[in-house]
Amino acid sequence: MAGKPKLHYTKGRGKMESIRWLLAAAGVEFEEQFVETKEDLEKLRKDGHLLFQQVPMVEIDGMKMVQTRAILSYIAGKYNLYGKDLKDRALIDMYVEGTTDLMGMIMYLAFQPPDAKEKNLALIIERATTRYFPVYEKVLKDHGQEFLVGNHVSWADVHLLEAILMAEECKPDILSPFPQLKAFKGRISNIPTIKKFLQPGSQRKPPADDKFIAEVKKIFNI
Repeated sequence: MAGKPKLHYTKGRGKMESIRWLLAAAGVEFEEQFVETKEDLEKLRKDGHLLFQQVPMVEIDGMKMVQTRAILSYIAGKYNLYGKDLKDRALIDMYVEGTTDLMGMIMYLAFQPPDAKEKNLALIIERATTRYFPVYEKVLKDHGQEFLVGNHVSWADVHLLEAILMAEECKPDILSPFPQLKAFKGRISNIPTIKKFLQPGSQRKPPADDKFIAEVKKIFNI
């Protein structure tokens, strides 16, 4: 029997958080080897474990996988979270790319200088409510099903819930104009594996604070 996947990254969310989410949604237990110092990162590089000298890196099924998108696609495919055919996958990919764009904006907000944060926070809220969330609201309303693609839980649903919760950390009532998304959030949050991941004490990581940001800047020479 193969061992648990091992995740190599910092103790924060970053690009690894969506991988944690997807594994948790699939009901897969995983271990974490935290990169806590510049030396930890250099050791991974010198040992030849990072194909492009970057983390995240996930040890899974005898591979040392890098590149977030490749890791997520592999997990989604392996655990039946990637639709039933190529058309489903195309839709899932489109929805995932959209939520990834939004989450990227939110993720980097904490690393921006104070004078830029207010402006960028306003931009995040504007983009979420006029560009991204209306798309998913319309999809759910038009097909009248519980999930985004094929009426079966997929990577797209997990990714969207993660994005919604991140957006709510920016503006708690951001879903007010989106009744379909509010209902979607409730449904997906109550899937047993996801509900477990949302409980205190899980491997889900908190938003970045000043201490963590300082540590990350030191590790990655930012």
